[in-house]
Amino acid sequence: MKVIIVIPTYNERVNLANIVPEILKLDPRYELLIVDDNSPDGTGQLAEELTQKNPGRISIIHRAGKLGLGSAYREGFKFALAHSADYVFEMDADFSHDPKYLPEFINMMKEYDVVIGSRYKHGISVVNWPIRRLILSWMATKYVRLVTGLKLTDCTTGYKCFSKKALEALPLDQIISNGYSFQIEVNFRLTKLGFKIGELPIVFVDRHSGSSKMSGHIIREAIYVVWKLRCGL
Repeated sequence: MKVIIVIPTYNERVNLANIVPEILKLDPRYELLIVDDNSPDGTGQLAEELTQKNPGRISIIHRAGKLGLGSAYREGFKFALAHSADYVFEMDADFSHDPKYLPEFINMMKEYDVVIGSRYKHGISVVNWPIRRLILSWMATKYVRLVTGLKLTDCTTGYKCFSKKALEALPLDQIISNGYSFQIEVNFRLTKLGFKIGELPIVFVDRHSGSSKMSGHIIREAIYVVWKLRCGL
């Protein structure tokens, strides 16, 4: 079993230094792919140092600038498939996605093609978010479910595990989303393709350090994209 965990980064030097050893110690089969968007804080340089200290377990893609979450994952997925990964994860660097859940994802992959880490599977499991951000996230899932027909309890989560089969079927070059709506679009496309998506309840804890990448543009894109998906555009 080969597992590649794709972690997009932009100004995550402090978080990356802490989360990498936490992941690597869990299982010797776990490999990391860091996709860095030319972070001004030196995240890319740190990633190079970590790669040298952990040969064969960490790879890095250096990109020219801040090109967006969706494009980072598309590049990461292509890399993982080219390197024969059996399972591919999406994961944030900031500890909002706790590494302790990684083995639970893998265990659930025996029954599903994709497993998502749901913050709302058993009520609301979010810690340290401002109430406005929490309401926005919770309402976003309600909105997405209403417009697209998705049955998931958390349509925008970015903690996910994909089987090789599911990722190979996903038309990566046709994905139109580049912000957080990327998560919605991937869920929608895989559901339409007939893949089985499971939900693992997780506790989401707001980032340890650094700043959120959420913006008004990202929110507007998500509102727009769900209607494009519904209309088949």
